[in-house]
Amino acid sequence: MQIIDNYNFAGKKAIVRVDFNVPLDAQFKVTDDNRIRGALHTIRKILDDGGSAILMSHLGRPKTGPEDKFSLRHVIPVLSDHLGIEVQFADDCIGKQAEEKSAALKPGQVLLLENLRFYTAENKVKTAEEQAATKEFAKKLSTYADVYVNDAFGTAHRAHASTAVIAEFFPEDARMFGFLINKELDAMDKVLKDSASPFTAIMGGAKVSDKIQVIENLLDQVDNLIIAGGMTYTFIKAQGGEIGNSLCEEDKLEMALEVIKKAEEKNVKLVLPVDQVLADDFNNDANTENAPIMEGKPGYMGLDIGEKTIALFSDVIMNSKTILWNGPAGVFEMPSFQKGTVSIAKAIAASTAEGAFSLVGGGDSVAAVNKFGLSDKVSYVSTGGGAMLEYIEGKELPGVKAIRG
Repeated sequence: MQIIDNYNFAGKKAIVRVDFNVPLDAQFKVTDDNRIRGALHTIRKILDDGGSAILMSHLGRPKTGPEDKFSLRHVIPVLSDHLGIEVQFADDCIGKQAEEKSAALKPGQVLLLENLRFYTAENKVKTAEEQAATKEFAKKLSTYADVYVNDAFGTAHRAHASTAVIAEFFPEDARMFGFLINKELDAMDKVLKDSASPFTAIMGGAKVSDKIQVIENLLDQVDNLIIAGGMTYTFIKAQGGEIGNSLCEEDKLEMALEVIKKAEEKNVKLVLPVDQVLADDFNNDANTENAPIMEGKPGYMGLDIGEKTIALFSDVIMNSKTILWNGPAGVFEMPSFQKGTVSIAKAIAASTAEGAFSLVGGGDSVAAVNKFGLSDKVSYVSTGGGAMLEYIEGKELPGVKAIRG
């Protein structure tokens, strides 16, 4: 497998799959440039070697073809500012302008193609006809460059034209991961294949069903499994607790009991909350009260963990050598219910400072460490929630397989 560190891009054109799926405000200004900054190392390597970079990405979920609110031209000012050069833009990704601008690109220059998802061939691969269209789309993109670099971990779990299929059109020594994907895979492999014990996984979020495959795979690897967030209440109800109006997947009660049983069989310490913050409405100004986790209240819902749980979770985290966190402990977007999530983030940061390796991934967890200014206090923050979860589930990611083989 070709390694980007060892490759000399001098005189080469590299087509790079980046993840510029960034949030924009009403004026189409980028409000969070983390993903753009994540791609800079790879782009600069290509330029510093004397090569040129053709960047491709998706933005949002356009349904009816080109829409200005999903145009990647809105990313140009931020990208140009970071790189210190004027980034060129093609108002299509496989049209005449894209072809001509790619052909004319000189060493040291960067071209950003328009949103790949303006074409259904980028992300519809179910029927044989769609697969053929995807292959043709990927082939067209491949003609612009000498080298293919995939640096978009957030889409590596999709078998799309730009993330997997395009690699077929490049020889093995001219297709590779960028620095970002390499860091992502190294961080996850360190957790999954080279973890120091005790290994603690913290699974939060709303639904057990969203995380069940991850949980089951982790039961073979972790010493401690902390369950937090809305999914807690499926476990509590399954054990006969009163949950009031708290979130619960009624059809997953047996599944929750099975997880409890498997954890016991595998000698994994399953850590559930012991107390909670209840609210009589889903808003920041709701009436609240604290209660033991098994004693919810009719008309009330659990929106955060309580003080005893914070102490319990923090103790487990502080005594860990490897930590994986995916999903918040409560509705952290509301100040009244953010304490549990903040406390988990702070405990992970403190444990990391003591020598633990910590990996934080998934949209809400990443948003939490960023919001509370702790992203630089953990070992690694993953850029790909869905891709990270599928990798942890043990699935083969198409975008990774296309390069690794």
